[in-house]
Amino acid sequence: MHPTELPQDIKDRVIARRGKLHLYEDLDPARTALIVIDMQNTFMEPGAMAEVPLAREIVPNINRLAAACRGAGAAVAWVRVTVSPQDGGDYWPGLLAHVNTEERAALFLEALADGSHGHAIWPDLEVKEDDIIVNKNRYSAFLPGASPLADALRERDIDTVIITGTLTNVCCESSARDAMMTDFKTIMVSDGNACLRDDEHLAALSNVLQVFGDVFTTDELVNILAS
Repeated sequence: MHPTELPQDIKDRVIARRGKLHLYEDLDPARTALIVIDMQNTFMEPGAMAEVPLAREIVPNINRLAAACRGAGAAVAWVRVTVSPQDGGDYWPGLLAHVNTEERAALFLEALADGSHGHAIWPDLEVKEDDIIVNKNRYSAFLPGASPLADALRERDIDTVIITGTLTNVCCESSARDAMMTDFKTIMVSDGNACLRDDEHLAALSNVLQVFGDVFTTDELVNILAS
């Protein structure tokens, strides 16, 4: 598991800016949703082309949070990154033509095609019939036009999102930034996100805590939801 304690100077900076460490210590479950980002076989399976080994370690915490949310009356949403093979190189050139080699782009097209094995949610995660499941076609689930998630949440009068998943510093942080920028109260879970390096994990959480929202542990959020 990644370390979860943020540097004291970051916390001091946050307190100096807003007068307290945490923004959202009281949640209205009816207006809250747990968002689980990209916990798919392509990122979870040992040896998979985009494996994030530590993502397997956060599965119990995500399941705990999902159960706590459902028990309190909050929503649970599962987000799957989806790369369209039909559009080939014309689809998301930033990913497929710029920041990856042609060979790796081809692997993404195969692994994250809708309906493929790699696209599926990791089987150890407890997805329930009433949960929201959406696909996204960019890193951020809240980028306008990238997924139907924001509209689905607003239809339920949800204004607060709790973000978990992988990678902390890519799709999860991108989603957190855009959620805040589109007026959702935004929380990231320090032991419910995972990436490839501890320093990248802590940097992403520090960014969110300072200027985009709040950061809690799983235990803290379970207690908040219970209260």
